[in-house]
Amino acid sequence: MAQWARPAIRALRLWGPGGELAWARRPRFAGARPPTCLSAGVASVFGNGGDRTQELFLQDVAELIRAKACQRVVVMVGAGISTPSGIPDFRSPGTGFYSSFQHCDVPYPEAIFELTFFLHNPRPFFTWAKKMYPGNYRPNVIHYFLRLLQDKGLLLRLYTQNIDGLERAAGIPDSRLVEAHGSFASATCTVCGRAAPVEGFWAEVMGDRVPRCAVCTGVVKPDIVFFGEALPQRFLLHVVDFPSADLLLILGTSLQVEPFASLSEAVRSSVPRVFMNQEAAGSLAWRPRSRDVLQLGELVDSVDKLVELLGWTEELKDLVQRETGQLSGRDR
Repeated sequence: MAQWARPAIRALRLWGPGGELAWARRPRFAGARPPTCLSAGVASVFGNGGDRTQELFLQDVAELIRAKACQRVVVMVGAGISTPSGIPDFRSPGTGFYSSFQHCDVPYPEAIFELTFFLHNPRPFFTWAKKMYPGNYRPNVIHYFLRLLQDKGLLLRLYTQNIDGLERAAGIPDSRLVEAHGSFASATCTVCGRAAPVEGFWAEVMGDRVPRCAVCTGVVKPDIVFFGEALPQRFLLHVVDFPSADLLLILGTSLQVEPFASLSEAVRSSVPRVFMNQEAAGSLAWRPRSRDVLQLGELVDSVDKLVELLGWTEELKDLVQRETGQLSGRDR
């Protein structure tokens, strides 16, 4: 068989006949995979009418991408992709942001993201916001892996729960990015609804002052989504993105916050879902599909493994070196 044809044949076998495959009864954890014979005939590639379930492993997903069987990749990410940049997540006991609020003037940690409490006492929020000042943190190799997906024309859309702006800093264009929980890139008065200059907003925050509107003196709030607020209009892109995706990557999220978490169910059941996280979570833990791949452990290691299987290791290194040099240059 010609060398170029093997990935394509492999991809056909992995996709199956195009029908909906049976649900798995247990999670498909990544690990050692059995040897696969690539010389099987067409009957064994597509099945012979029996109800067979094809397990997937990370190598299988890499081969699907390399064979161009997956060219509309949707990505969901959470706080876990930013922890290698030094940003704590929210929920980790002892190290997460919520743990750091236990001795602050808040009734409970989540209160700083509730609009009623914010309007009553905005200072705890702005104390936290000061830590998130753009430039305090930089994108890491995970962000640049996502950028590489974009550069290769594979990224249909990146849905992020993060408000740190590191996806933007890594070079993901606005057209491919959905910041589901908003961002610090803009700010609005909570009273008159006027947009506020971002530079002035940050000047106040960094000076330990509560930003106020120059017109009505109302408190200015960054355009991040607080609990109970509506998600940005752009979030509605999921209605068309997820049904048309041919691969879903879920990285570094505990899948606990709705409606973001439910997006993991929105792709067709025949579409592979790759979940990379410290531990299994959401429906991928309690109701896995037959084409799920759970790659558990350190997220950077998991991404490095996929990059290696894709043959992109040197490209990613070059991109990181080039971009981090540009970021350093802008800081001088």
